Amino acid sequence: MHKIAVLGSGSWGTVLANLLVENGHDVTVWGRAEKEVAEINDQHTNTHYLPNIQLRSALKATTSLKIALTNSDAVLFVVPTKAIRSVAKQVSAQLAKLQTKPLIISATKGLEQVTDLRISEVLAEEIPVALRQPIVILSGPSHAEEVIKDDITTLAVASTDELASKQVQDIFMNDHFRVYTNTDVIGVEVGAALKNVIAIGAGAVHGLDYGDNAKAALMTRGLAEITRMGVALGADPLTFSGLSGLGDLIVTCTSVHSRNWRAGDALGQGKKLKDILENMGMAVEGVYTAKTAHDLSIKENIDMPISEAIYRVLYEDKDIQAEVNNMMKRKGKSENELMRPRF
Repeated sequence: MHKIAVLGSGSWGTVLANLLVENGHDVTVWGRAEKEVAEINDQHTNTHYLPNIQLRSALKATTSLKIALTNSDAVLFVVPTKAIRSVAKQVSAQLAKLQTKPLIISATKGLEQVTDLRISEVLAEEIPVALRQPIVILSGPSHAEEVIKDDITTLAVASTDELASKQVQDIFMNDHFRVYTNTDVIGVEVGAALKNVIAIGAGAVHGLDYGDNAKAALMTRGLAEITRMGVALGADPLTFSGLSGLGDLIVTCTSVHSRNWRAGDALGQGKKLKDILENMGMAVEGVYTAKTAHDLSIKENIDMPISEAIYRVLYEDKDIQAEVNNMMKRKGKSENELMRPRF
């Protein structure tokens, strides 16, 4: 049995914490909202994120980071990308006082704006090696709404330390939640982040009332963009055929459970981004990642027409139908050349 601190009481954090309790671990969820924490402790529910779902009675929650981290041998980050650095700073300060060295796991999917860093890089910057064990990334096709119902789910865990990956694999595995290890941290994180941008496009295609042909085209060409960027950053191209690449792209681009898809769908129907984000009530990671993808595509000189079109819609208020029309009028190209990663 492990003592695990889960940082983030949103839908994914709560569901992963509940799964870890099911696996026999001692789990404490850390959240900022006192009402939410009290509900988890007293009623064993989190109705804002998971309506009509009963959580395990052994699951604990707290607003005290110190309490969550005390004696924990693993810390799971499930906070939005924009909060990763600030929470990691707080964790680092607490770990220095507690003098413990937990395993660090991240289930957050995104890239930090301004720095363009991956989540593992942010965590490594803020939590010194002297205060922690290796960093492991958990990612793959997984909707919280289905995992909580014990639907079959498969994910990947990636780390430069294979023993740490296997340890996290053992922590999470059960008869409905299967985990594969992977050594390509860059590929797993890039795939997890950029698929959210493409999912906004997939939702927009639906909102614009295009059919399955258009959806398949967008997902296929979107995967090519993700792969090109990943390889330019040092990833193994084969990773993007796996769970954190193609697998996560499929589930995020085809399901109403996806907040990124729903945001894109609303954009396609003509709704304003500000109103969409306000009504969502939860982070839409693809909106923030689109800005980072735009910056990286310029920095790395990577052709990413779909991601760029989504960026222009989100950040330059361009007309979404006009962007679709412009993409279709682009000069003809060779698919072989487009699919060949740049080494």
